[in-house]
Amino acid sequence: MKVLVLNSGSSSLKYQIIDTSSGESLIRGLVDRIGLNLSIIKQKRYDGNVYEVEKEIISHSVAIEMVLKLIVDKQHGVLMSIGEIDAVGHRVVHGGEKFSRSVLIDDNVIKAIEEYSEIAPLHNPYNLRGINAAMKALPSVPQVAVFDTAFHQTLPEIAYIFPIPYIFYEKYKIRRYGFHGTSHYYVSKRSCEILSRNINDFSVITCHLGNGSSISAVKNGKSIETSLGFSTIAGVMMGTRSGDFDPYVILKIMEKEELTIDQAVSLLTKHSGLLGVSGVSSDMREIKNASKNGNRRAELAFKMFCYTIKKFIGAYSAVLEGPDAIVFTAGIGENDPDVRELSLSGMEYMGIKIDKVKNNSCFGKEMVISTDDSKVKVLVIPTNEELVIAEDVVKIIKENENE
Repeated sequence: MKVLVLNSGSSSLKYQIIDTSSGESLIRGLVDRIGLNLSIIKQKRYDGNVYEVEKEIISHSVAIEMVLKLIVDKQHGVLMSIGEIDAVGHRVVHGGEKFSRSVLIDDNVIKAIEEYSEIAPLHNPYNLRGINAAMKALPSVPQVAVFDTAFHQTLPEIAYIFPIPYIFYEKYKIRRYGFHGTSHYYVSKRSCEILSRNINDFSVITCHLGNGSSISAVKNGKSIETSLGFSTIAGVMMGTRSGDFDPYVILKIMEKEELTIDQAVSLLTKHSGLLGVSGVSSDMREIKNASKNGNRRAELAFKMFCYTIKKFIGAYSAVLEGPDAIVFTAGIGENDPDVRELSLSGMEYMGIKIDKVKNNSCFGKEMVISTDDSKVKVLVIPTNEELVIAEDVVKIIKENENE
């Protein structure tokens, strides 16, 4: 099958055409600055053909129309006609407790995604824009929602219930949901394959480290603990998000600075993390450059980031009663040897030994970077969330055909 995979953001639309018979990405692209002046389309075909243009794109519907035209363009496309698209897979961030797996999209699914927009206001509404635009443009093509939260629906109750009055879970479903599920699923499964292990007897800590970051403990193919919680703010320190800290702190800041709820949310999501501590940037590369030039706060931010990762690895090692492997993935995890080294420093007593030569030579490629005698294997695995989405689409469609 040829599956169009869509990931819609507030002003962006990422897309790929994946041939699920081979797992190959035929074409991938990004429509950026939707609704803003000088929108940008960047596209790259499997053979290296690149297309880029600046153009006014006022909505996601217009963006979808542009993408469909590019996909069949004689010079830059990969399909002879839109009719070759067998299905569409949509990344949806929040599926709450209702969706523990991917589903065919219908009116009830759309209604549920709208309801969960209250929990994920920065993601679900924009995911819906992409869904509505694609359903309008391709009304006869089956469309599937693939949820970031679904993989973490296997968390045990002791892991997902928060230590606040239980009534708030019953009334509002306030609990740990977890995110980046497709990424954690992919790299945990792939690490098992690389190490030739039986997935039913395998424990792994997966570290998805980018501007948004999360760490998960996966046992026998199932997520049993994860760092992101009810929202996408919790867990490890991130680019502009705070991660975990004493919750009374934000109440005190709100009192002293007379902040509204919206202002407090903005502080925690857009002005904290690496940016808040360093005062330089949310980009790890810029922070490291500033640190090398003597910026003390940038150096502090870098060390804090690695320290929080180390704490979660230690905690999840206990939860798993000893992991078989640790995986680094996503932008920082795949491409920053310094972060990997410092995050694992001093953990030899736990059987974690990193090979510095291998680590320093690994940028964005699959590699085992631990020493041969390391009890716990350490791997770098580029994530492939789009492939997971495409494969899920095929599975859901076949299941519905057999009903």
